[in-house]
Amino acid sequence: MNFDTKAGDWDKDPGKHIRAALFAEEILRITENCFPERALEFGCGTGLVSFNLKERTGEIILADTSEGMLKVLNDKILQNNITNMIPYHLNESNSLRSLEKFDLVYTLLTLHHVRDLTSLFSDFREIIKPGGWLILGDLYTEDGSFHESDPDFDGHRGFDPEYLARKLESEGFRNLSYRTFHTIEKTAGGLRKEFPLFILYGRKN
Repeated sequence: MNFDTKAGDWDKDPGKHIRAALFAEEILRITENCFPERALEFGCGTGLVSFNLKERTGEIILADTSEGMLKVLNDKILQNNITNMIPYHLNESNSLRSLEKFDLVYTLLTLHHVRDLTSLFSDFREIIKPGGWLILGDLYTEDGSFHESDPDFDGHRGFDPEYLARKLESEGFRNLSYRTFHTIEKTAGGLRKEFPLFILYGRKN
């Protein structure tokens, strides 16, 4: 998927704003409205989730591999005179492990685009402070029709949260729990389908 070409119209979909706001509400509920000094949104896109959290957080690093998405994000930051949101272009020179440690890391609908989850979860372990939160939102296992309009998609067909929880436990995360927090409705295969989303969360030992 070429997110650079999608960036200009990304924020025009009201559904994206709704689920970003719901995910942000879940983050605040899980963390009991704590005020993390430093947070990271992984796979931030145009920053829709973080815009809902900017008043409740110190510094937010917004990381993505798409330059197009980060350009839209940066324009929004400048237009709104925001000082605590910092875009970060993930590439071979700028890795997650190059960043200082975080109190909170969150990501919405990005995991299913990442082929090597083992390496990613290891990176999360390294950049989260002891006691810090990791909060993941993504699709439950689906039949592949969620991305049927993107023939180049080569990611995961959603996940079993229990499987992800076991992988996170092996990386030193504890008190893992998950629940359904939203459902995306879209036409797939000529039919109107529902794609539920889970939120999975835990803390680093």
